[in-house]
Amino acid sequence: MLERNIQALVTDDPGEETPAEVRNRLKGRFPPGATRRMTILGLMVGRALSELDPREDDSIIYASGYAESGALEGFLDSFPAPSPTLFQTSIHPSAVQQLMIGRQAPVGELLPHSGGPLFAFHALRAALLSPAARALVCGGEERGTWLLEHGLASGRAFAFAASLSRERGPRDLGRMRLIRDDGDGQLGLAAWFDLLHGRTPFSGVIAPGWRMEIEWH
Repeated sequence: MLERNIQALVTDDPGEETPAEVRNRLKGRFPPGATRRMTILGLMVGRALSELDPREDDSIIYASGYAESGALEGFLDSFPAPSPTLFQTSIHPSAVQQLMIGRQAPVGELLPHSGGPLFAFHALRAALLSPAARALVCGGEERGTWLLEHGLASGRAFAFAASLSRERGPRDLGRMRLIRDDGDGQLGLAAWFDLLHGRTPFSGVIAPGWRMEIEWH
């Protein structure tokens, strides 16, 4: 069994907010001018992760199935007069890297996970197996537009960041476990986000041979 205590949790569910509304809501949390080149996912994940104050001995595990696909859509939509700013945004580093570049502070390790039906499970397992005393598991998606038709974008936007600690603390929010199981199943990133956002107790198979348990205090 693999387990860690949920030390802190930050979630962001923008619902029907437009990208412009999300940018306007979060732009004050970053240096002036930086938000012009940050993706919506970078703003959301960056805000959530920054509240956990990443340190140089932390392990950061980042999960996103489609990453900055919204930025790519924006750039391609700007043709036949392509926008230089949107081009810069479309090739910008990942959401976590956008935050860390601004902070100019090191972390112990960064483990990105993307693609495939089980990547959320692999990200969680990496967090629980990490040798670091504190593992920060984060992730999210941007809402896509026409890329949705090709299965290359998310149907909703969301972001989360959780601090998972080996040591128990008086202010822990709960506990997360991975346990060997004979069942078969899978849990997507959006479903995992919903469990965290709603602080919903859970016990179920999330990957072949593995069951996840989440309990809240």
